[in-house]
Amino acid sequence: MKEIIIYGIAAIAAITVFGYTVHMFIGGLVSPETEKLAIAAACTIAAVVIGLMAWDIKKRRDQ
Repeated sequence: MKEIIIYGIAAIAAITVFGYTVHMFIGGLVSPETEKLAIAAACTIAAVVIGLMAWDIKKRRDQ
């Protein structure tokens, strides 16, 4: 249970930093709507990847 809390906090921090990084790269180059769409897409992809990594950790520990 303690690991889930630690992984959750790390995942939220990573996704926040990732979204801010996308904002810094394309913030003034595109319209605000496009920027929000790009941030949402990037954060969704990052969340899926983090979820897959957590699933792999759980799978390897259950063996």
